[in-house]
Amino acid sequence: MTELMAPAGNLEKLRWAVAYGADSVYFGLEFGSLRNFADNFTLENAEEGIRYLHTRGKKAYVTLNIYPFSDEYDRLIQTGCLLDDMQADGLIVSDLGLLAALKKKNLKAALHISTQANTTSWQSALAYKDLGASRVNLARELSLRQIKEIQQNLNGHIETEVFIHGALCFSYSGRCAISDYMTGFGANRGQCKHPCRYLYYLVEEKRPGKYMPVLEDNRGLYFFNSKDLALFEYIPALTEAGITAFKIEGRMKSIHYLAATISLYRRILEGQSISAQQALAWLNRVPNRGYTSGFIKGAFLPQDYSWDKSVSAGTSRFAANVIESAAHSCTIRVRNTIRSGQKLEVLQPGKNLFEITLPSPLQTTEGKTVDFAQSESHLLLPIPLPDYTILRQVLQPAD
Repeated sequence: MTELMAPAGNLEKLRWAVAYGADSVYFGLEFGSLRNFADNFTLENAEEGIRYLHTRGKKAYVTLNIYPFSDEYDRLIQTGCLLDDMQADGLIVSDLGLLAALKKKNLKAALHISTQANTTSWQSALAYKDLGASRVNLARELSLRQIKEIQQNLNGHIETEVFIHGALCFSYSGRCAISDYMTGFGANRGQCKHPCRYLYYLVEEKRPGKYMPVLEDNRGLYFFNSKDLALFEYIPALTEAGITAFKIEGRMKSIHYLAATISLYRRILEGQSISAQQALAWLNRVPNRGYTSGFIKGAFLPQDYSWDKSVSAGTSRFAANVIESAAHSCTIRVRNTIRSGQKLEVLQPGKNLFEITLPSPLQTTEGKTVDFAQSESHLLLPIPLPDYTILRQVLQPAD
């Protein structure tokens, strides 16, 4: 079965990814990763995370995929060697110089080529193989036809992975200078501030100060804001093409996002019959920018951009999660205000969705009774829910 690879911004998220069905987890350290604003892992965290994954039969991949300056090589090479000693399964790199330097170290860890390398041809993939890589991420800008052509020409000589879900960059896989220009934070240094998500208006050169609306509703325009990628309908075709791993984006996303997305793709990979309507309803429970299949259908079209908004509220609100389970009860950590008697939807690993009604009154872990509880409160529920359970409030559509 094709490997399902999930992101983790910290140890907690790594554990949630495993609980909801990931076969492997990728994460970054405090230096060398293209997600500087994720929590990221210390070396001690990395060792603990790798051990946690391996004891459960899962794989650990670590990102060292910045484009380094010359004086940063020694630090990256040393880090790669330390991760190899920790038995990381793979190191994800973008830079040719770093790839060559790590190959000379004869590491046990596999060397994987990051999406930042923008691999759009089988010729490039085979060149990376000759340089020491064992897996290459195929660029998001490829169509299904092009992916199939690449797979046929590779003929199994190098592993491939494809992003199937998550945020899309309006530029070629992060090769963007707008963040540098507008904010002073470099996208290719893991510091992107996502100015493509900002709200823009149009100003004509000879009419300074006159802001002209692009849309009829006079609210402005999200100029470059692409929708989120969701390739659930293409999983069978990509599996048939021989892709090694399906990758979910989102090291900065919440445990609710991880639980929802990983669980859906796990179900699809296991052969469950899920319609497009059911998949969208499942994914729309978490905040998103709308969904698109991106370039895989052959072209990026106007409807693949979210012109009038940046992020939807989602159709649910993350209410709480179980932090300790017992035979006849559980302890929950409240994430958003909840009230006694409230109905909540329950998401659990490998289970169908169902609803529960909270008791009235609620009971804190200190034994107090309350009518409502705010974020970060701990409550005792007389309901035996297992660890890694998500409780969420399903929102009513706006009038």
